[in-house]
Amino acid sequence: MQLSARQIVDVLRAAGEPTRLRILALLQREELAVLELCRVLDQSQPRVSRHLKLLAEAGLVERFPDGAWVFYRLAGVGPQHDVAAEVLSRIAPDDPVLGRDRRKLDDVQAERAAAAAAYFAENATQWDQIRALYVGDAAVEAKILEAAGAARVRRLVDLGAGTGRMLTLLGPQAEQALGLDLSQQMLNIARRNTAEAGLTNVELRHGDIFDTRLPEGVADLVVVHQVLHYLGDPAAAVREAARIVAPGGRLIIVDFAPHKLEFLREAHQHRRLGFSDEEMGRWLADADLPSVEHSALPPARADGLTVKIWAAHRAPTALRSAA
Repeated sequence: MQLSARQIVDVLRAAGEPTRLRILALLQREELAVLELCRVLDQSQPRVSRHLKLLAEAGLVERFPDGAWVFYRLAGVGPQHDVAAEVLSRIAPDDPVLGRDRRKLDDVQAERAAAAAAYFAENATQWDQIRALYVGDAAVEAKILEAAGAARVRRLVDLGAGTGRMLTLLGPQAEQALGLDLSQQMLNIARRNTAEAGLTNVELRHGDIFDTRLPEGVADLVVVHQVLHYLGDPAAAVREAARIVAPGGRLIIVDFAPHKLEFLREAHQHRRLGFSDEEMGRWLADADLPSVEHSALPPARADGLTVKIWAAHRAPTALRSAA
């Protein structure tokens, strides 16, 4: 797709203003909240919001709310994105204004990391309470690695990335890795954890598992780890996850087998108490992933949770066409 001459003018006009160009350079690093941009730019919220509105109208940035906050990121793949990338690539790396902005953003990121660590510490008892109900993480992760296979993949996508554990586990075998989550707190924790793991091929962004806005067949390996039981429509999430699996790729879903631990609904916001093989198999078949392998890891104690791992494979294009 190409832009008309008028659209090109609108895009260049939107980008061709000092503050808006600074905003694009900042969002090139990561998605940011309006108040974070205000702090880095040292400008009022109304003024920054006006600039963001113009950038959004030109298709250069995307806006999305998260609770009381509003976040922005560079627009995804498309002609507007290509124009912005070309403009930003022409800026001297030692530009003093953008250098100052980068240092201020470094300060914001450092404060976020400290806040994320405190958040994780405050909620550690919640995670430990649930983990005590099933077999240890090492056993689960060994099964996940087995399901993923040893071959390198072009792109890994982790839907509901949480603290980034699946990205640190599987990221080393991927050329590119993308983690999506609705919680900015969790994304901040994941950024810290993947950075500490030395992973430089990981991108983390705010994203909805029901509407990832990713192209069809974009990933060779998609992971949905301990997410579905929180959702009101897990079948829809499975469909979306399956949609982005490339021909020859695979989808790994990790969750619980059916159980009767009702306290998890109120204490930990679980909406579903596990999933059966029949239910998961039907959802995957409906999503054009009929080839499914599954394994179970029984709990460490009698009243615990059985962890299930479903690995669905998409046939290569030639096989799918022949069928």
